[in-house]
Amino acid sequence: MSAPVLSRTAAAEQVPAVAVRRSKKPSETAWLVLGTVAVLLLAVVSLFVGVSEVSLPQLLAGNAEAWDLLWISRVPRTLAVVLAGTAVAVAGLIMQLMVRNRFVEPSTVGTVESATLGILVVTVVLPAAPIMLKMGVAGVFALGGTALFLAVLGRLPARNTLLVPIVGIMLGGVIGSVTTFFAYKYDLLQTLSNWMIGDFSGVLRGRYELLWLVAALTLAGYLAADRFTVAGLGADFTTNLGMNYKAVMRLGMVLVSLISAVVVTTVGAVPFLGLIVPNIVSLLFGDNLRRAVPWTALFGAGFVLVCDIIGRTIRFPYEVPVGMVMSVLGATIFLTLLLRTRKRNA
Repeated sequence: MSAPVLSRTAAAEQVPAVAVRRSKKPSETAWLVLGTVAVLLLAVVSLFVGVSEVSLPQLLAGNAEAWDLLWISRVPRTLAVVLAGTAVAVAGLIMQLMVRNRFVEPSTVGTVESATLGILVVTVVLPAAPIMLKMGVAGVFALGGTALFLAVLGRLPARNTLLVPIVGIMLGGVIGSVTTFFAYKYDLLQTLSNWMIGDFSGVLRGRYELLWLVAALTLAGYLAADRFTVAGLGADFTTNLGMNYKAVMRLGMVLVSLISAVVVTTVGAVPFLGLIVPNIVSLLFGDNLRRAVPWTALFGAGFVLVCDIIGRTIRFPYEVPVGMVMSVLGATIFLTLLLRTRKRNA
């Protein structure tokens, strides 16, 4: 007689637990919706920030000049900011899982510098090359730079948490020095600065559409999220689950390299974004990539929107490139994360 009573009691105890687990899902979904709304509000603010006046009353009154400025300049720029921020942040998350280190991203392992070198080579050899050719060569160079970093990393005797980003920064510095030397030799330093510092001021309709490719690449990263999550646990664990570890790593390298190449070719380098955003998301939501990708995309888009708005208003009517704003904020957060890790390991 006691067995049914115990089973009913156990069932009664399990029902609230299930209800609690179910109640958490709408809560996270609600926060995700609120985050999306916040990014959309920032995007709306971005549409009305600039030297040339575009206001809601002008648009409602049917001002043709205001509508032209909105569709030719403001909307493309805002879309470019959102697409670049989303893709670079997700690329940084994938890179961190590949290397199994929280202090790396495309701009600290030589990937971005290699893409810049590729664009410089095309510019010197084929000055009239179309943008798609430049992007393709930049992607190949970025892939080579990423592979070189992973090869160097594999030869290190021990993977110290702080040693990995230092090696990446040194490698990027060497590649960047070679790029600067040849840019100086061929009188292309001014052109080189356009690729090394992210700037959305030159984005117009017809000059940003290449960034839609990174949206597709980001979606591919989300679809392969479970594979990257497993690969982040190591080669032995991945192989034991019946997955091809090297194939997953190659897929990650291709996604990170192509995203970096497209962004650098279109708007220039966006530093530290792929470093700080994944770390913040990891602290809040853990290391499950499928769960983290939407939040990483939102935080990345929102952070770049905020930096772009700051760059347009801090010295109004002049404009500070978003790459400079992000370098200051990103470097500060990066150093904070490094010091925090050092104190934790002490």
